[in-house]
Amino acid sequence: MQTFNHLITTRPHDVRQVLISDLHLSLDEPALVQAFLALLDDCLALPNLKRLFILGDWFEVWLGDDVYLSLADDDRQAHWLTPLINKLKQLRIKGCEILVMHGNRDFLLDRGFLNLFGGELIDEPYSLDVGKQSYRLEHGDALCSDDKKYQWFRKVIRHRLSKWYLLNKSLSRRLAIADNIRAKSKLNNRTKDAYIMDVNEQSVAQAVTDNDALLHGHTHRPNVHKTINGKTRYVLGDWRHIDNETRLPKVSAVIGAVVAEAHSAEAEFSLVEFVYSV
Repeated sequence: MQTFNHLITTRPHDVRQVLISDLHLSLDEPALVQAFLALLDDCLALPNLKRLFILGDWFEVWLGDDVYLSLADDDRQAHWLTPLINKLKQLRIKGCEILVMHGNRDFLLDRGFLNLFGGELIDEPYSLDVGKQSYRLEHGDALCSDDKKYQWFRKVIRHRLSKWYLLNKSLSRRLAIADNIRAKSKLNNRTKDAYIMDVNEQSVAQAVTDNDALLHGHTHRPNVHKTINGKTRYVLGDWRHIDNETRLPKVSAVIGAVVAEAHSAEAEFSLVEFVYSV
């Protein structure tokens, strides 16, 4: 894994695609928001960047597009999401596609919000060709099949009727429901064995049968693994604070980058550590 303080590396003209996951952005975490804005500045400076993938859990919680879309103009102007939207809009105008996948925290995210900056909502799994290899992209929570209770909950909460039910509740009621779900999740996770909250190797092998490699987030355990059927599994890392007690705390994340030399059909994928000093 290569480590750079920014995506402006010694090969800035070769970076074609950037893949990130598990940012968990919120008003309560301004350092993470600033780190994401810094990443977008780097993306804007990459002359040949064609795609930015956000593979789920972009936000710590998303209660519905209407929470932002229903704001008055003055309230929107002062909202913490507005600078993100403006940067993403610049990136899209520059010619970079912005492809967003649902995570377990932001499955209520919809096209109304993405239309503000020209983003596209993609379903999982998503197939991405990198050179001569086919990569399967997904958030990763569906691969944690040992956690039977969570998989049942995931199926129910993501059903279109459940989404309709939630989005027709008042904002205060949605917030209460989200807080209750998160509290129960934290309580349940304390009693679960570590392996239950990680991917199941059989589920991984089955998922990647028709692809050369698998790329996901969710588990917050960035690394490169070999699957039991000989494929490669890449895990993106969550965005987290490091050196938080110092005068200049930092944010670190393991992200993905697809690089290719000019006029070359060959492309390579690698994990990259992105570090931002607040």
